[in-house]
Amino acid sequence: MANQTGVNEFQKIVSAIPDKDGVIVCPVVPLRGLVIFPNVISPITTRNARAMAAIQAALVSRKTVIGVALRDPNVTDFQIKDLYAIGTEVALSRIIRTPDDSRNVLAHGRRRVEIIEVVQTEPYMIVKARPITEPDVDSENTGELVDRVFQLVQQYADLNPTLPDDVVDHLLDVEDPELLSDFVSSALVLPLDEQQRLLETRTLDERLQEIALLLSQEISVLELRDEINNQVQQEMDRGQREAYLREQMRIIQTELGEGDIFQQEINEVRDQIVTANLPPDIQEKALKELSRLMMMPPMAPEVGIIRTYIDWLVGLPWSKSSDDNLNIKNAQQVLDEDHYGLPKVKDRILEYIAVRKMASSKMKSPILCFVGPPGVGKTSLGKSIARALGREFIRVSLGGVRDEAEIRGHRRTYIGALPGRILQTMRRAGTINPVFILDEIDKLGVDFRGDPSSALLEVLDPEQNNTFSDHYLEMPYDLSKVLFITTANDLDPIPDALLDRLEVIEFSGYTDEEKLAISRKFLIPTQLEAHGLQDAKITFDTKAIRALIREYTYEGGVRNLNREIANVCRKIARLLAEEKPYTPKITRQKVVELLGPPLFTNRMAHKEDSVGLVTGLVWTYDGGDITVIEASVLPGKGSLLMTGQLGEIMQESIQTALSFVRSRARDFDLPSDDFESYDVHLHLPEGAIPKEGPSAGITLAIAILSAFTERKVRSQFAMTGEVTLRGKVLAVGGVKEKVLAARRAGITHVILPAENKKDLIDIPKEALDDLHISFVTDMQQVIDKVLLPPPPEGRKRDKDRLEEEKDEKDEKDEPSETAVQP
Repeated sequence: MANQTGVNEFQKIVSAIPDKDGVIVCPVVPLRGLVIFPNVISPITTRNARAMAAIQAALVSRKTVIGVALRDPNVTDFQIKDLYAIGTEVALSRIIRTPDDSRNVLAHGRRRVEIIEVVQTEPYMIVKARPITEPDVDSENTGELVDRVFQLVQQYADLNPTLPDDVVDHLLDVEDPELLSDFVSSALVLPLDEQQRLLETRTLDERLQEIALLLSQEISVLELRDEINNQVQQEMDRGQREAYLREQMRIIQTELGEGDIFQQEINEVRDQIVTANLPPDIQEKALKELSRLMMMPPMAPEVGIIRTYIDWLVGLPWSKSSDDNLNIKNAQQVLDEDHYGLPKVKDRILEYIAVRKMASSKMKSPILCFVGPPGVGKTSLGKSIARALGREFIRVSLGGVRDEAEIRGHRRTYIGALPGRILQTMRRAGTINPVFILDEIDKLGVDFRGDPSSALLEVLDPEQNNTFSDHYLEMPYDLSKVLFITTANDLDPIPDALLDRLEVIEFSGYTDEEKLAISRKFLIPTQLEAHGLQDAKITFDTKAIRALIREYTYEGGVRNLNREIANVCRKIARLLAEEKPYTPKITRQKVVELLGPPLFTNRMAHKEDSVGLVTGLVWTYDGGDITVIEASVLPGKGSLLMTGQLGEIMQESIQTALSFVRSRARDFDLPSDDFESYDVHLHLPEGAIPKEGPSAGITLAIAILSAFTERKVRSQFAMTGEVTLRGKVLAVGGVKEKVLAARRAGITHVILPAENKKDLIDIPKEALDDLHISFVTDMQQVIDKVLLPPPPEGRKRDKDRLEEEKDEKDEKDEPSETAVQP
């Protein structure tokens, strides 16, 4: 807003007089990026020839012109459509020439006008316009709005140092609300469209409300700007203070001969890089990151990120390796000291050592997968292998891992990023060729964070893991010298692509004799020492150990057995600590006294030959078990009822077994209408345990056939095998575990598919000596072995039906009481 000292000069110029229609005729001066408000003096700058001609004509005639803002300030040759419809009638003063060849002229706003039509366009534009008369409204809110505007103007002036003091004083001295609204509108720095909107607002109250709103917005922006400026100033002050103090500290350290701490750290990092014996490309990457670190101020946020990254580059083993102990006799001795049995696994490790000895430079490390029930020593065998080879032993548990970043790490762009578990564990090992156990690989999960098993495909592939890529490291790392050993309880959850990279070595459950030997050689001495009983002359007799094996545990491994032995040792240790008498020889009776009644009784399901009751053999995570299948035939409509939480494949096996029996009904002297007149109910006890698989096929068929024919099943027989519709018996898996389960349960006869005869090589000789194993190829052989001859008096079901039919016939033949007597 211009100074008001030149008002007297403008008073000599008379405003245009409206005609009888209230219309005035005036030249038009286009305004670029400017809106002139009534009663306000503003400078007009122009280079346009037509605008200059209109100004000169108005100065000569001492008349007013109409100042109208251009919609687009960049327009040069303006037309009426380029102008806003509402402008301001203004009086002009003298022209002032500027060095840039433009013309300046002061303009004093008189009143708002609305352009109606164009009268002339050359040499300058003349239009007809109608002065806008504001309604004379004396609102009750006008006073309150004026007070509010005064308050906001004061706040705005306090926050805006660019607003001159004399302008503020003038604004605060204005008493006329209309003049106040125009003066404040002119004083505010607003976009052109906002200024034009204020000019076009016709009522005073609306204009004052709009001005109050705009002032509030401007004050909010200025307050935020002040807050930011204050924060910036505080940061600058603090930075200057820190720089000053740091410079003082540097000078003091120099005087004391200590030097700069940050520079000392940089020098230490450089020494670590040089002495780490890194590969050339890794050393170059580390030195490049160190150069970035040197260019940063000590307090920069990225200093810690780069420092941590360099630490990982330097801390990882890139070339340091352990010297392999390739003495096969020593390896054999170490493995036998730590583990009993397991001949296949030990032979594989000795073969690996032998090949390493003969062709170490050409051999790639195998990827082994130990599969077996819990407690058979899969993980502990890995420790023994590391001890036999003289290598470091490291282990990572993969159970429950669902995030791919656990394997490959996070990228450095994330806050707190670190390498994955593979490289973290390799750093802990300190060598490039450790024995690396990946425990519970079958327990990996998948969710929205990725598939960890897919990330392991590169780790566990000898053709790829020499250039393993971690997201954090972003440099290839060689894992080809690592002896990877994975462990699992079950192969089914492992994806096929990952399983294809693994050399599977199966761990079968231990026999009772093996558990007895393990207890005497490993478990009992370890627990006696752990409980401080090595000098107490505690001994376990054979019957006590067998009781612990058969009556207090039921497992393929020895983990629970070890726990029960520890339980016995704890109770004896308490007696010793309390100085009470104790028996050094642990007998079966003493075990019962200390541990209470046996937890597992004889697993034989039944001891008598029964109809529809058959013993089957199943594989479980704990090694193997027996199961009893019950079949009953009930009067009904030929329905099949299955209970015991059976899976889809098990249900299909039941359907197949039933179809086989129906297809051979004539051979078994079964009436064809039996299958329509009776329902079959098949039940597998322990219904809370899910059951799945096709290996119970022959067991199901025998149970159904026994129930229909009422021929008893020999109780000393247990069986496993898949059955087809034509009665063929197919091979199954887990034969060793199933046979050992039958032996544990006291069963003497086992029926297996003929194709599984090759699997007997894995079964201990003492177990085979206790069992009579029969191999079959079709169901007729199974029937001949396990089903007793039909009852001589015939089926009870048939006799009951004949008696019912006879009773019905006798009732029909009896004379009615109401019949007429002859």
